[in-house]
Amino acid sequence: MSEALFLDQLQLLRNYYNTGVTRPYEFRKQQLEALKSAILLHEKELHDALYTDLKKSPEESWVTETGFLISEINSALKGLRHWMRREKVKTNLVNFPSSSYVIREPMGVVLVVGPWNYPLQLLLTPLVGAIAAGNSIVLKASEFSPATTAVMKKMIQTTFPADYVLFVEGEGARVIPAMTNQFRFDHIFYTGSTAVGKIIYKMAAENLVPVTLELGGKSPCVIEEDANIKVAARRVAMTKFSNAGQMCVAPDYVLVHKKIKAEFVQALKETITAFFSTDPSTDYNYGKIIDEKQFNRLIGYLSNGTIIHGGHYDRSKLYIDPTLMENVSLAAPVMKDEIFGPILPLSSFGSFEEAKNIIETNPNPLAFYVYTSSKKKQRQWLLNVPAGGACINNSSWHLTNPYLPFGGRGNSGIGEYHGKSSFELFSNRKAVMITPTWFDPSLKYPPFKGKLWLFKKVVR
Repeated sequence: MSEALFLDQLQLLRNYYNTGVTRPYEFRKQQLEALKSAILLHEKELHDALYTDLKKSPEESWVTETGFLISEINSALKGLRHWMRREKVKTNLVNFPSSSYVIREPMGVVLVVGPWNYPLQLLLTPLVGAIAAGNSIVLKASEFSPATTAVMKKMIQTTFPADYVLFVEGEGARVIPAMTNQFRFDHIFYTGSTAVGKIIYKMAAENLVPVTLELGGKSPCVIEEDANIKVAARRVAMTKFSNAGQMCVAPDYVLVHKKIKAEFVQALKETITAFFSTDPSTDYNYGKIIDEKQFNRLIGYLSNGTIIHGGHYDRSKLYIDPTLMENVSLAAPVMKDEIFGPILPLSSFGSFEEAKNIIETNPNPLAFYVYTSSKKKQRQWLLNVPAGGACINNSSWHLTNPYLPFGGRGNSGIGEYHGKSSFELFSNRKAVMITPTWFDPSLKYPPFKGKLWLFKKVVR
């Protein structure tokens, strides 16, 4: 598609937004209901496409994609009227007898760029917030999950007019600059790698466009000596190997107390077998790697340490075992890069300081997990490890709660969304003060000489 055609289509979104049609409550509610109906109507097609792209079962697809999205829509429908109300705030003495409040106005025309690992949920969850906030939206789907993208395209184009929600395909490295070079978006929302996030940030900065970057990083998981080992093994394995490890908030590596390391490793091995059988390549519950590029990157990590479970792979099926590794150097690529696959390095620690020093080699993770029975240790870890989000005695499930904001910090991202936070993200908080004319004291106006004593009483 030519840049001129892009510009024409984008200008149609601007024109549509400028009519004001997207702003009333009833319109926003109707669009959210239409999106929900479309997802339910295309549920089987979406699940089939997710299986084609990532070998996700319908159950996994419902929990992490379609059902997750329905939950977000339901949360928005439930809260939208309240979210849209103006927020009354106090007025200081110097502005008496004015009244003050905050209203949330739409940003305008926004761009949402989605990734391939959760191609439905991570593209359309921001859409829920953008609709709820009253914007017009451009959706850029990932080119690496073509089956799901094709179903989403049909679903979006038959649900919304293209001058309200425009669905865009193509290579991101070409399409995104083609749009942003010709058109000033009012907000850009990107989910993906830190490297590409930096490029998006630079492009947006040229026109002072606000951005939300949902990136990744190395999310650490600490298993203290007083942890419930069986529960910890189940919850770590569940989220680490869901979607074959291709999840931004999956535990990226485990630091387990040396007193329980052997017991925890054994529990983890038994859990992997219980979850995915002795041959995960044929198991209903286990997925595949998205493409050969990611497959090649991942198998390169297998030489970075000692494999103690798994390690087998099949290029023809884009399959890699759920794999556990130990004896991994902090300087090894598998401990420098975000793994984003079914490989889990495990290291032992003997003290809080030792584990903390390891975590600090990759600061500001997207998520941080601690398993411990001690409230004192819980507080100690939460206070000393900056992260986008955290779970105590759990992994990754914090993102399924629409009442919690989700986002990163530092290299793991900028901004937060989910639930009301998505509405806030795509809204501008406009400060409003209304001042009556019946009271207009002369002390507010020049000449000011001799009024300093009075100003000091009023402005403080």
